[in-house]
Amino acid sequence: MSAKAIESGEGGALDAPRPELLSEEEEEPSQSSNQASDGSSPGKTPQGPHEGPHQGPDGSGSDPRDPPESQGSNFYHYAGKTAAAVIGGALFVGSVPVVLGAMGFTGAGIAASSIAAKMMSAAAVASGGGVAAGSLVATLQSVGAAGLSASSNILLGSAGSVFGMWMWGSKKKAAPPPGSSTE
Repeated sequence: MSAKAIESGEGGALDAPRPELLSEEEEEPSQSSNQASDGSSPGKTPQGPHEGPHQGPDGSGSDPRDPPESQGSNFYHYAGKTAAAVIGGALFVGSVPVVLGAMGFTGAGIAASSIAAKMMSAAAVASGGGVAAGSLVATLQSVGAAGLSASSNILLGSAGSVFGMWMWGSKKKAAPPPGSSTE
């Protein structure tokens, strides 16, 4: 169809818009009152027991094809909680070698002039010249040199996961702006 035909109105180019293309707000009113009441006529809303717009199962007036509003927020809540648990567990397990190395408990032994060296000196003086087996310094040196056992890693990871979920669930309450009244 040519542009001239469209401008002049020939060929049905400027015919009235089809009712099924109109939204509910733009729907044309029915011109005949004796049309079928089953909704078969275009542009007329169905009458009878299902009168009015579509309603959801909760009677809220929403279209039943619309997804529930709370479904997305639950997904993000649980996805965030799961991510916080995984990150918390990984941080707890991964931080042990880093912290012990920073204190001076290394794989090659206790580093000179470190916190570990001071702890070892205090333990040796307290026990009469040597470090007792099973003491805190001996256990930390063992972990610093060989790492944690599998069961210790599982326990530490579980504690970190619980801590991560707890941190995700705790919400910091915002302080009211200065000068505002809470009454």
